[in-house]
Amino acid sequence: MFRPFSIYVGLRYTAAKRSNHFISFISLVSMLGLMLGVAALILVLSVMNGFDRELKNRILGMVPHASITGFDEPIEDWRTVAQTIETDGRVVATAPFIHAQGMLTNGGQVRGVVVQGVEPEAESKVSIVSQHMLNGQWDNLQSGEFGIVLGDLLARFLGVRMGDKVTLVLPEASISVAGVTPRLKRFTVVGIFSVGAELDGNLAYIHIDDAARLKRIKEGVEGVRITFTDLFKAPVAVREIGLTLDGYFMASDWTRTHGNLFQAIQMEKKMIGLLLFLIVFVAAFNIVSTLVMVVTDKKSDIAILRTLGATPSMIMRIFMVQGIVIGFVGTLIGTALGIVLALTVSDLVAGLERLMGIEFLSSDVYFINYLPSQLNWPDVGLIVAAALTISFLATLYPAWRASRTQPAEALRYE
Repeated sequence: MFRPFSIYVGLRYTAAKRSNHFISFISLVSMLGLMLGVAALILVLSVMNGFDRELKNRILGMVPHASITGFDEPIEDWRTVAQTIETDGRVVATAPFIHAQGMLTNGGQVRGVVVQGVEPEAESKVSIVSQHMLNGQWDNLQSGEFGIVLGDLLARFLGVRMGDKVTLVLPEASISVAGVTPRLKRFTVVGIFSVGAELDGNLAYIHIDDAARLKRIKEGVEGVRITFTDLFKAPVAVREIGLTLDGYFMASDWTRTHGNLFQAIQMEKKMIGLLLFLIVFVAAFNIVSTLVMVVTDKKSDIAILRTLGATPSMIMRIFMVQGIVIGFVGTLIGTALGIVLALTVSDLVAGLERLMGIEFLSSDVYFINYLPSQLNWPDVGLIVAAALTISFLATLYPAWRASRTQPAEALRYE
């Protein structure tokens, strides 16, 4: 079987047992460093991709991509406005809403909440909440019955279950014969949802007609929620739509409420990726040092090969093969390890939490309560290509040094 001379000798050198165990140790360290660097890079970028996915699917699935609201007054003819908005090809669906902030109380427990007055059927087209009901049905929100749907964390904090009563306190004060009193209303819990995010602890839904009575809106709604086919085009699209509407409206989008969080994740992904690439660079420098020591140790062998007719380019390729094999094996093992960890890290962390009885990611602190992971194959390909390229470049200088070895000079003292 034909085997190129440089590859054959390079593989023999790589597999041969060395008399200098220190060089073998440095070779192993180089391979392990590259393996750990590639595995860590794949794992961490997969986790960052997971956070990015959860932000899009959960957080941005609950909050509006964009909204159109009136200037300090309700939108009376909101159905016409909604129909006009839906004629835009970039719009998936619209839904009316009335927004309120207040406090929910029960049994001495008090929690600040954001209350959304919605039409259940329309809201299910622009929000994922109806798909994440733990108890009850989303359609249980009926006009005039003053039912309320709570997030799971909020319900647990208040200590309520299905059918229990909670009191909603709004900051608007009412003047009566008893003096100035806050506006209070009792609601019945008709549903509990869970999206596994911070919104489970501070968000509640009521029927839009009940919200209108509570806020004393005689006609119309406060705004119209809009869901787009591409949420990243929402900031531009909602402003263009606002200019086409008759009247004066305010346009808002998700970048004003959660844009900083999304940008922070993107920045962290880039910075962490850059820092972890340094591990790969360190491993590559170890390959340089390994090959330099191998060249020094094999000077007499190189001289003999030169006297037998080996050209400088052959010698150079021999030592390039050694470095490339170290880089290839380290990258291959690291890629396999990183892929396995990226696919199982969510279950591993969840199992560790159950075993230790602790919660690493609390919804009170983080926007989700578990460690997500999404393996992105283009990222894996980029990491593998970068690691192999760096490993190849690391072999050039030592291999060039080997090719410059002079036979007479190397064999002088042999």
